[in-house]
Amino acid sequence: MKFVLATYGTRGDIEPSAAIGRELLRRGHDVRMAVAPDLVGFVESVGLAAVACGPDPRAWQDLHRDLLTHIRKFWKIQDLIRLRREDFELFTQCWEEIGTTLMSLADGADLLLTGVIAEQTAANVAEYYDIPLATPHTFPMRPNGQLVPMLPAPLGRSAMTVSEWLGWPMTKKLEDAQRRELGLPKATGPSSRRIAERGSLEIQAYDEVCFPGLAAEWAKFDGRRPFVGALAMELPTDADEEVASWIAAGTPPIFFGFGSMSVESPADTVAMVSAACAQLGERALVCGGWSDFSEASHFEHVKVVGAVNYAAAFPACRAVVHHGGGGTTAAGLRAGVPTLILSTFGEQAIWGAVVRRLKVGTARRLSTTTRESLVADLRRILAPQYVARAREIATQMTKPAESVAAATDLVEDFAARGRAALPGG
Repeated sequence: MKFVLATYGTRGDIEPSAAIGRELLRRGHDVRMAVAPDLVGFVESVGLAAVACGPDPRAWQDLHRDLLTHIRKFWKIQDLIRLRREDFELFTQCWEEIGTTLMSLADGADLLLTGVIAEQTAANVAEYYDIPLATPHTFPMRPNGQLVPMLPAPLGRSAMTVSEWLGWPMTKKLEDAQRRELGLPKATGPSSRRIAERGSLEIQAYDEVCFPGLAAEWAKFDGRRPFVGALAMELPTDADEEVASWIAAGTPPIFFGFGSMSVESPADTVAMVSAACAQLGERALVCGGWSDFSEASHFEHVKVVGAVNYAAAFPACRAVVHHGGGGTTAAGLRAGVPTLILSTFGEQAIWGAVVRRLKVGTARRLSTTTRESLVADLRRILAPQYVARAREIATQMTKPAESVAAATDLVEDFAARGRAALPGG
């Protein structure tokens, strides 16, 4: 069968789809991916064919950080208007490029799988070609009574989140243009509603234990919102052997990393981490990710690396401190170590709330973090009750290989059923 995977965003957005794609390829299927330009090499490194589409995610992330800064400075209204205009221009570019790319790739496909950021335009392409759509969600995206506020369902249709209705005016013009070009009926509501009503496969790529009761609430969708656990490939890095040797040479360190979230001042961040760990008598392993820590001061008890395999490093650490990405949070929970989330964007705060509710850690915004708050938060999560609870939760987490196999089985079966799986099929 032929599978087309379209996922825009950073490494954390791409890896769940790439994990499924690699397993589909191993099973003998034809797999093509469309990803952000800077991740084509990553996708190709795991054996998948990839094409680039959309703007550079780093430019978008920098713009969003500037937007947040100017929102707090309400007197700079002209700068805020300019940044919002630039944001919409990037969004439009992303939408149009993904749509154009998918029209080419999806012709003759048995299934189109898409990540959240590409979901809207991909849904229209899947509808045009009348092929099944699958989308892995790394946190609860759809309306539910526990996490995402809902608005009443209009005229018996599916309920919608407040954010969906607020975002609908921004995307409506783009949707109308795309659907008109494809000869599809004019949209009357957010794409998420049409995706659900069309019977799409909405894979929940996180564990049920993180959101108790959600699986029962969504049971009415007849298996179209299955929980499989976080999707990860646990790829090795060039630094793994060096990191393992450094960890073994001393006491277990505390991990610090911010993934694809660039920190404002890497040097100040390392200095804060160093001071907090020195006060607590701890060592620190700092993973740079997108941030350049090369100009930061060197400290004897702090090791800085560019990237590391979380699956290998986390179990050897006392605790993990990170931005709260879904994949990184899952790796920490699977490792059975306490977590401190220092969030910067949207859904990262959701994972902060999860680690609090599970009593395996705590959270705050990175922008409000100081040396004093970091010391206090680390003391808290290193307490015996958090360590014990983290080990307990680890036993309830799905293993990565099991998650990937389950998700791929679902996608493969959904594609095999083809148009018969769709309403009226």
